[in-house]
Amino acid sequence: MSKTFSALRHPNYRLWAAGALVSNIGTWMQRVAQDWLVLTQLTQHDGAAVGVTTGLQFLPILILGPYAGVVGDRLDKRKLLIGTQSAMGALALLQAVLVLSGTAQLWQIYAIALLLGVASAFDAPARQAFVSELVGRQDVPNAVALNSASFNLARLAGPGVAGLLIGVIGTGWVFFLNAVSFAAVIASLTKLRVDLLERSAPVPRGKHQIIEGLRYVRTQPRTVLILAMAGVVGMFTLNFQVTNALMSANVFRTGPDAYGLLGSVMAVGTFAGALLSARRRNPRMSLLVAAAILLGIATIVAAAMPSYFWFAVLLVPVGLSSMTFLNLCNTIVQLNTDARYRGRVLALYMAVIQGGTPIGAPIIGWIANSAGARWSILIGGFAALVAGVLGVVALARWGEGTLRDQLRAVWAARRDDELAEEATGSSFHAAGDTGARAVKSCSAKEPRTATGSTARIATGSIPRVAPPRRPERAHGS
Repeated sequence: MSKTFSALRHPNYRLWAAGALVSNIGTWMQRVAQDWLVLTQLTQHDGAAVGVTTGLQFLPILILGPYAGVVGDRLDKRKLLIGTQSAMGALALLQAVLVLSGTAQLWQIYAIALLLGVASAFDAPARQAFVSELVGRQDVPNAVALNSASFNLARLAGPGVAGLLIGVIGTGWVFFLNAVSFAAVIASLTKLRVDLLERSAPVPRGKHQIIEGLRYVRTQPRTVLILAMAGVVGMFTLNFQVTNALMSANVFRTGPDAYGLLGSVMAVGTFAGALLSARRRNPRMSLLVAAAILLGIATIVAAAMPSYFWFAVLLVPVGLSSMTFLNLCNTIVQLNTDARYRGRVLALYMAVIQGGTPIGAPIIGWIANSAGARWSILIGGFAALVAGVLGVVALARWGEGTLRDQLRAVWAARRDDELAEEATGSSFHAAGDTGARAVKSCSAKEPRTATGSTARIATGSIPRVAPPRRPERAHGS
């Protein structure tokens, strides 16, 4: 199987991915319908109200995230996910009933958004950590990338379909269809082969487990840097759910179908970014920093576009760079975290990347009301640039060279990987027995350079060059 889809060789992952794809399409449909409901039916194009709705949906993860991580480390993640997905499906159904009955009010949508956030706060870290149980450590980078690809494949279809359905049948039926979509992921979770799950030992109950997790994070400087960069980007940049609605309705004066299309166009870039990430075996900090800088530049240029068409075109590189950034954050954090702390660390990461939205989204909405929608996007672009510069400074202080040095190292590592794959493949063809195959494939994993063997560091530092090994002397000589 192609390395782009290597995680699909696991039957449990295939089942999970199929259910998640259906549910994700429904989720994107609901997001578009909810924003359009608040913006055009429950208010008079109030950007701040849209920001508050989005903020309430992400507020619980900021408050409950650390505790949710402890729960994820303690409990059976599969059963926990069945519970959280069922709760979110029930809330979507309630939202549908309120809208279809004509009784929906703004405060009710606020309340449902908050309750959805509570369920999501417990769902997100467990779902992220569950990937390791589905595929094992070797295929974690590929599985994380394929999860993102699935999410963004749904994003390609969801917003566009939602925009059309809103115009034909209304927002209420869109909420109902989302409620139905949760049945797919719940069914996939109940049908997983439990004997194939690579579970880590559950963490027993104890005192100060949240503080214990925070202390562990403090010992991981790269994780701290990722959390800082993700916090800035999550708070001010990743508010496209709000800014796209504002640009569509207030700047370009388009309808719900054009607004939904913006989400689908952006998903072209995020889907491409996810597939590129699926081919990447060694996630590196330098690429993460470069992705943050490119995200900032693309966002700033998009804000200046004079027409709907060109704004939509610029959303493709915005989506690609944002997905590359998020995938690298997620993968590096997972690979560099001890299994005992994975739930708590991922909960902290999700709290940072999503928990900043309750603060950032209302601010972005207020900026749009005060200075215009374009300024709300510009602020997000400058925030991503600040995060990128923060990463450049940190890598330089760690003695890993400039960003240019780091990117050169990435290119060199990529060539080494290609040579290693070729060497491994040829060794299997040339070997005549199992023993010879093992010897050749092992020798091909570490290609030699003129100065010695290149030692790789998965977290993204410049490859260290070790001196050539001397032949071992025989015992007793």
